[in-house]
Amino acid sequence: MEMENEVEIPAHFLCPISLQLMRDPVTVSTGITYDRESIEEWLFSYKHNTCPVTKQVLSSDTDLIPNHTLRRLIQAWCTLNASYGIERIPTPKPPVDKIQIAKLITEAKKFPHMQFTCLQRLRSIALESERNRNCLESSVAVEFLVSIMKKNINQDHDKNVSDEVLSILYHLKLSETKLKSLVRNDEQFFDSFVEVLKNGNYRCRAYAIMLLKSIFEVADPANLISLKQEIIGEIVNVLRDQISHQASKAALKLLVEICPWGRNRIKTVQGGGVGLLIELLLEVKERRECELILVLLDQLCGCAEGRAELICHGAGIAIVSKKILRVSHAASDRAVKILSSICRFSATLRVLQEMLQVGVVSKLCLVLQVDSSSKAKDRTREILRLHSRVWRHSPCIPPHLVSSYPS
Repeated sequence: MEMENEVEIPAHFLCPISLQLMRDPVTVSTGITYDRESIEEWLFSYKHNTCPVTKQVLSSDTDLIPNHTLRRLIQAWCTLNASYGIERIPTPKPPVDKIQIAKLITEAKKFPHMQFTCLQRLRSIALESERNRNCLESSVAVEFLVSIMKKNINQDHDKNVSDEVLSILYHLKLSETKLKSLVRNDEQFFDSFVEVLKNGNYRCRAYAIMLLKSIFEVADPANLISLKQEIIGEIVNVLRDQISHQASKAALKLLVEICPWGRNRIKTVQGGGVGLLIELLLEVKERRECELILVLLDQLCGCAEGRAELICHGAGIAIVSKKILRVSHAASDRAVKILSSICRFSATLRVLQEMLQVGVVSKLCLVLQVDSSSKAKDRTREILRLHSRVWRHSPCIPPHLVSSYPS
């Protein structure tokens, strides 16, 4: 390989993975030397456990031994070729290890006034590399961070401290095993999230909702069934406040995850979820977000309380109908399913007349004429047959759609 100005780079100065000049050469147990950043990406980001060159399996607690001789040779070569514009690579800092992390945490516990500085240092470590994040997770750092969160419940809520703690926990991208261990039989852990969601600043609340999403995706059913009304209400409030697009989408996905369990649908309805979702549906433009809202509305309409809220909202039935054939097949299927729940379980004469007047029945007839999924068409036929006595001969249905009405 040659560089500009034909300055040849010695082959042993190159990283075997990425073919770039090594900056921090390290040797693995197979005796092959790699650039630290590249081999750590291979091991920690891509989750490989083999040596890229020899294909031999590396130990789970892989030690990357600095190759100081090669690093000095590279630095000397850079110095010799400085006239060609090549900069000398700096001597790398030694990587963080569990001993250093434990020392930081011990200082924070012993000297409370140093706690915030310690947290800032931990966040800096977490953001540096995937290797550092794995090191933090396998140390006592996560338990220390959780203890600070729980301690904040019983004291004056320090928003700066909570911000740092949640930022670190979010950026660690904890493994499924670690996430499960955090919530197992620990009700106070969830109480600390309620406190943050209720009183934290916008960034704090955004980190909390995204972290909760990761936790509930792997949580045991027992944790999901026993959720308190308060935490579900605060999740709805995050969605209502529109803190950020990322936080709003995380809140939607979180509610979709928890609503099928226990009485969570009713708790979401009691928290004002149905009315909020309808208002969001009136404004949403992104396809995926619209689909998530319809999925959640479908879940909430699985209970009488949810259907009642949708019917009572002046725009509820109309906006659900409007999304049919306008967003995606998935959105149309969900919207038809919502209308099916209304028509099967909550179809008063007033509701049926409203569906005629706002064009729901015409839209359903149109579903039978166009390229829709078989499930959507089957549900549509069922709805139209169920209330054919009220709808079939109504002047509200355009003549060209009457022929589509199932006999």
